[in-house]
Amino acid sequence: MSHTKYLIVGCSHAGLTAMETIRLQDSEGAITMVTREETLPYSPTILPYFIAGQVPQEQIFLRDQAYFDKLNVTLLKGAAVVGADSAAKTIRLASGDEIHYEKLLLATGAGATVPPFPGIENVRYQVVRDLNDALKLRETMNQAKSAIVIGAGLIAMHSAENLAHAGLKVSMVVRRKVSLFAYFDVAAAGLIEKIFEDNGVHIATGSGVAKISPSDGGRCVVTLESGEDLTGDVLLLAAGVRPRIEYLEGSGIETDAGILVDNSMRTSAADIWAAGDVAQAPQFFEPGKTVNATLPNAVTQGRVAGMDMVSDPAFKPYSGSSGLNTFNFFGHHAFSVGLATIAEPTEDIEVNTTLLPSGLRYQKLVFQKDRLVGVSAINAALDPGIMRELIRRQTDLGAIKEKFVSAPLETGRLLMSKLWR
Repeated sequence: MSHTKYLIVGCSHAGLTAMETIRLQDSEGAITMVTREETLPYSPTILPYFIAGQVPQEQIFLRDQAYFDKLNVTLLKGAAVVGADSAAKTIRLASGDEIHYEKLLLATGAGATVPPFPGIENVRYQVVRDLNDALKLRETMNQAKSAIVIGAGLIAMHSAENLAHAGLKVSMVVRRKVSLFAYFDVAAAGLIEKIFEDNGVHIATGSGVAKISPSDGGRCVVTLESGEDLTGDVLLLAAGVRPRIEYLEGSGIETDAGILVDNSMRTSAADIWAAGDVAQAPQFFEPGKTVNATLPNAVTQGRVAGMDMVSDPAFKPYSGSSGLNTFNFFGHHAFSVGLATIAEPTEDIEVNTTLLPSGLRYQKLVFQKDRLVGVSAINAALDPGIMRELIRRQTDLGAIKEKFVSAPLETGRLLMSKLWR
């Protein structure tokens, strides 16, 4: 059995950020990073671009081996964790090896969900969550002319766009009235869908999957509840993700949808933290805990966990998860942050929406009294990072609120320049 001071399971954004944060305060303590992947660390967000051939494989990796060597970090690749014992302070690998730790961070991410569609077991389908998935999809695409994407989130939309860029005829299945319902209101989502349709992507909304059937030549037919049949050479499931927590059964670590953590990213077990897509953490806008599977959230949680693991004197507790999603598609760009899906005003909520006559620029600002709580935009000159900071700092716009509404980019930059001093 090997021993390490800091053990980090998972090697994407949350794990890497935590490791780098630890090294800033502890240059000598032994750090071991364990990843189920056979490769160097990469971001799942880059995979749709790799699939479309826009990014070569050698450019998808976040760090090279020399980086880990320089920081004196042991990186174990191809080492899947299958068990944990919080009392004994050990984790067990699929190889049978065990690692003893002093402090443990779980950043195992999330895997793709496979909904139990009738007939799904009779057809070939793809998911896109790791590099192996992406490589398999690229190989399948070489012999394909058409694809069906089931899902309504960013993974589904990114995948549909890049399949279209690769020359395939693409159809999307969205069970809800609009796609991207978790990030945009109906008006904004409708504008995005129109841009997709204008670029040849058919989007079938408001109807779930009734059944999936095999067809000639390895193709499949997706029959919708509306009665519409979609036929494709490739079937891609992008219907959500689920935190990887199955290895924690009997570990003594409390879980729900994900690993339950507090504002220090500590779990219920001593000397164990969790961060990223696997963590179910406190929310920013309301009580309760949620899994927020976004890149900015993973980085923030990784930093908080790392600082707490080394008792960094500059430590600040996690202020709670809030959405920040950016989306580039067919030469356009969109983002949403905070409570961006609110469409109608209430006694406390003000909604300010701008849609230019061209129909290609959309902007929505959501206020709770004099505080900004949500922003969504399509092709608008706004900085999502600044908007997020104004929301999370609960900045009182007060007398400059009208100026902010008329010129949010310039006013936001001016405000943050003062707040960051």
